[in-house]
Amino acid sequence: MRTLVLALVLGSALSACGNWVNLTAAGRLVTVATPTEVASCRRIGTSTSNALSEIVFVERGSAKLQAELIDLARNEAADMGGNRIVVESPITDGRQTFGVYSCPN
Repeated sequence: MRTLVLALVLGSALSACGNWVNLTAAGRLVTVATPTEVASCRRIGTSTSNALSEIVFVERGSAKLQAELIDLARNEAADMGGNRIVVESPITDGRQTFGVYSCPN
């Protein structure tokens, strides 16, 4: 019985976690683009986002992890003065690299 209750509590806690990253107001203005879409933009730099790929030995869903990494990169790009990000690497151990660009509106 105790194991069942613990499993239910843990499952509820993990499902409630959702996305742990809050997108800032400035980060909302940054969009995800393809390399072709930023061809005429100025590259500002690189953002490397890092998020937990597993919680309490439970692998997190790749869609949630990807969404968090993108939100982190959007926030950082805004801090750098950028308005576009481009995915530059696959997710490895909860890390992903993004190019940060400043593009004309």
